[in-house]
Amino acid sequence: MNLTILISLILIGLLAGMFSGFMGVGGGVVMIPLMILLLGFNQHQAQGMSLAVLAVPVTFIAAYNYHQAGHLINWKYALIIALCFVVGGWLGSKLAIKLDQTLLKKIFAFVLLIAAVKLFFGK
Repeated sequence: MNLTILISLILIGLLAGMFSGFMGVGGGVVMIPLMILLLGFNQHQAQGMSLAVLAVPVTFIAAYNYHQAGHLINWKYALIIALCFVVGGWLGSKLAIKLDQTLLKKIFAFVLLIAAVKLFFGK
């Protein structure tokens, strides 16, 4: 690992963490594009790496900050969603690895574009 890669990894981690704590996004919206641009990963590699990073319970501290600030987190709801997220992640990854990288990248870009348009023009 050279210095450029190390700096890229640090930058990706910090940006993804900050966006996660600030807006609740990080994996798909921040890490995947940056891993493709800065590290030269293909879509499958970037998605797999994002999932590997998210496997560590790093967002608990950020969620706890919200809870401590009075924005109460319903931990029971969060647990149910998290358990279903694991199942959904397994199913989604099985589908993703069967798709051609070019198609997967286009689907990913389309989802980001739709989300951006909806957020920009929504109320």
